[in-house]
Amino acid sequence: MLKILKRLLTFLIIIIFFLLIFSKGHIYKKDELEYGVTFSQKQAEDLGLDWQKLYLDIFDDLGAKKIRLPAYWDDIEKENDLFTFEDLDWLIEKAEEKEAQVILAVGGRLPRWPECHFPNWVEQLSEEDKEKEILNYIEVVVNRYKNKNNIIAWQVENEPFLTHFGKCPELNEELLDDEITLVRTLDSRPVIITDSGELSFWISAVKRADIFGTTMYRHTYSENLKQYINYPIMPGFFRLKRNIAKLFAKPDDWIVIELQAEPWAPIPFQYTSKEVREKTMNLEKFKDIIDFSSQTGFKEFYLWGVEYWYWEKEVNNDNSMWEEAKKLF
Repeated sequence: MLKILKRLLTFLIIIIFFLLIFSKGHIYKKDELEYGVTFSQKQAEDLGLDWQKLYLDIFDDLGAKKIRLPAYWDDIEKENDLFTFEDLDWLIEKAEEKEAQVILAVGGRLPRWPECHFPNWVEQLSEEDKEKEILNYIEVVVNRYKNKNNIIAWQVENEPFLTHFGKCPELNEELLDDEITLVRTLDSRPVIITDSGELSFWISAVKRADIFGTTMYRHTYSENLKQYINYPIMPGFFRLKRNIAKLFAKPDDWIVIELQAEPWAPIPFQYTSKEVREKTMNLEKFKDIIDFSSQTGFKEFYLWGVEYWYWEKEVNNDNSMWEEAKKLF
């Protein structure tokens, strides 16, 4: 029995030593950190907001100079081979006028529920034809905007390896690789591949990325468990994952592409009470995750929830998170 306990203790010491070594990493000073936001026109419209006013206020009032925009396939190509770019043109041109950098996300799986944003007409196609159509849509989008100097990177798909989340078809890794290759063929700017910070190992995404982007959440709701979850992790968890992933690939940069700054509820937050929303996000939780993220070893963060702060400000007369976010920019 004593021998078994000694072996277990030795094993535990080795594990602790491994975790300590691999969770080390450079921590940036707070004045070195850079922040941007993800903006979704769909989300703004779902909240009943004036999406154009909100978008301009992101630059003029909030002060952001970095923004991630999804090029939703179902908005751009509502009918086969009939492309509409009026809204996306406006978004990118306004960002250019405001001297803001843009990450443009392309693919069938893009930010915001239901995660996959396929046009209805695609449902009638064979798998082979669907693949041809998505590659065609990506080629059209990249070719249209590759002359825009304020686009700094292309994100291809959104968390493609988080296969259990969202209303999406089964992951086709060969198609994903074809999409990445196509974008690299069309333009020299870096390709961003993203993955879940808490629920994935990163390695498959990191191997494909010029820039790797992780999500970062503290407080969520689990549909499977039917309960709220506070992830019991420390900032070193992200340093550990990054150091392990570096054993397999070394992208040019590592960023937090989605930093939680809005509530996560069983239903869309606009249909919940303030009490329910505050279970996963409020001003104090916002300050907490900003502090938490600053210790993870990442330098660049894209906040997730700018539409929520604006909705609270405009609809509920609560500008606390909007004003707190201003301090970051």
